[in-house]
This record gives sequence, structure tokens and C-alpha cells, in this order.
Amino acid sequence: MTEVITFSVGEAMPHREAVLRLQGIPSGACVPKRIECLCEAAFDLFAERAEPVGIIQEISTSDFATVFEGEGQNEAPTPVGDIFPRADDLALYVVSVGQPISQAIAEAFSTQDFALANMLDSVASAAADKLVEVIQHRFLENLSSRGQGTPTTKVQGYSPGYCGWHISGQRRLFQSLRPECIGVSLRDSYLMEPLKSVSGVLLAGPADVHDFAMSYPFCSECETHGCRDRLRALLAE
Repeated sequence: MTEVITFSVGEAMPHREAVLRLQGIPSGACVPKRIECLCEAAFDLFAERAEPVGIIQEISTSDFATVFEGEGQNEAPTPVGDIFPRADDLALYVVSVGQPISQAIAEAFSTQDFALANMLDSVASAAADKLVEVIQHRFLENLSSRGQGTPTTKVQGYSPGYCGWHISGQRRLFQSLRPECIGVSLRDSYLMEPLKSVSGVLLAGPADVHDFAMSYPFCSECETHGCRDRLRALLAE
């Protein structure tokens, strides 16, 4: 079953700290008045223009194996390839903050308001990540309402283009989920339009299913190791 989700703007609104981090300002740092004003203006514009939306579709392990195979360009092995056969429940998803935000960013650049454009870009990126958190929680709540899962069940999203899952995997994901119905399309480059969108698979299972060692060959090339932050946040829930 496929479900289209219209999020409230409040659900999509990112945390200020997440936006400032994308601006290169660490948590707890002193923020200049000019940056504070820019941040406030970007948040106001986001609240005015955002149209957050999502789509989700549960999928069997065997069907996801075909989606995950994509065009045969994945690394071997990969975290997702090791995790999904052990997951209890799976769902494909796409979330987006909407085309009007991309237009607002483009408008700010076109008028050479580069500072606002850059800040709004950070707000939109953080908001797209926030929507992934929201849809993870919604999937978990849905499973719980149906008597599936346990108190220790955790849901984590994984996306093409990361951790060895080749970005060309977007093609089969889109063919299966059809997010065009919510206004999200796929470019020839495999990037999404609107750009501030996130796609992937939600994997539900015991917390230790998601705990993998950073020993894959491509881990040494990763500059952020964001998977560690996500895992810590998952285990803290």
C-alpha cells in the first residue's frame, strides 16, 4: 500500500543548531548578530514557502533486493546489503520540502542576495533531513499500531548515493514508488527535482541490526562518518 503524506510546516522546521552546523558554526559557538538575522529571515521565508510532502510504500525483502540491485553498480559488500535481509519490515520513501523553496533559493541568488540564498539553502537541507526523522517515526508508529515490532524496534533510513549504495539505485526506487505523484522527479544525473528531497528505504528491526563497523573499503573515504551520529541518535531514543 502506498501512502501520500502531507506534513505540516512545523514538522519540517529544522533545529537552528542543525542549520548553523551546515553554515560551519558548531553548537555552542557565539553567533554574530548578522548571522542571527540572516537565520531568522531564512526561517521566516521557509515557513512562508515550504510545502513539505512525502510518500511511503512498504516492500518485501525479496522485492527490495531487486530495487537495491539497481543497475549493478553497488559496492560489495555494503551496510544496506548486509542490514536489509535482517530487517523485520521495510518501506521505500521519498520526502521533499517542495518546489517553492527551490524557487525561493533561486530567486535570492538571481537578485544577488547570496547570504540569504546560502542560509535558506541550509535551512532547506536541514528540513529535508528533519522530514526523514519524521517519516521514520511515523513508520514505527504505524508498525506498533498494527502489533508489529517490539519496544526495542528501531527504524533507520538509508539512501542511494551513500555507504556503497550507488546513486543509480534511484532509478528502480522511483520505478517502484512513483513519487512523481507528489511532484518529485528524477533527473538523468539521478539527482531529484526538487533538489531538497530525500529518498531511500526505511529498515525496521532491533537496534543492533543497524550497528555496523566502519570497516567497509569506502568508509576510509568518508569525510563525515554521519552514520555514527545517526546510530547514536537512534540508540538514544
